[in-house]
Amino acid sequence: MAIPVLIIGKSGSGKSASMKGCVGKDFNLIRVLNKPLPFRGKINGWVTDDYQTVFKALRCAPAKSIVIDDAGYLITNYFMRNHSVKGKGNDVFGLYNTLGDNFWNLIEYIINQVPADKIVYVIMHEDVDDAGNIKAKTIGKLLDEKICLEGMFTIVLRCVNNLTEHKFLTQSDGTAISKSPEGMFEDIEIPNDLLYVDNKIREYYEIPNEKNKESEEK
Repeated sequence: MAIPVLIIGKSGSGKSASMKGCVGKDFNLIRVLNKPLPFRGKINGWVTDDYQTVFKALRCAPAKSIVIDDAGYLITNYFMRNHSVKGKGNDVFGLYNTLGDNFWNLIEYIINQVPADKIVYVIMHEDVDDAGNIKAKTIGKLLDEKICLEGMFTIVLRCVNNLTEHKFLTQSDGTAISKSPEGMFEDIEIPNDLLYVDNKIREYYEIPNEKNKESEEK
């Protein structure tokens, strides 16, 4: 099974910017929104918000590390295209069921169908629930109440702005969901650098990718 990694954060917290070091490395990028990246350079991949195309990209991607950027818009875009034509009652309930089913199937596909030497990063915006806890932003309560999206991931990193720089949080501060296996990262705050994260995860699970190894000088 592949390793799914969830990355959450506010808009502007450095989620997409964390991929800057991935340019020229063994990464593919699935962009759910067709917007420019916040840095120079290119990461080969696809632009799509169609689940079947995403499945195909995950299956056929040549790179060992794959990023699904703005993954929450897979939910949002489907909702915006369909909510006004679903009417009331059971039709609306069916729409929310489909939203939950589609995204759950995506994570299940990553875990069970993508090769074991691959890491898939799922990048989403964060939201605050009624209890004040910070979590991945979804639509409706099905994913939150029935599935617990974050529970499908062993690694959840949160992007934060630390005054002058962006950081990843590797463990929870009590209100926001962040977690990682014991000993994977040395600190609670680590650099906002997805290449650094990728190398640490591969080192921990002993699935190295020489193409992504950072130089000794760096």
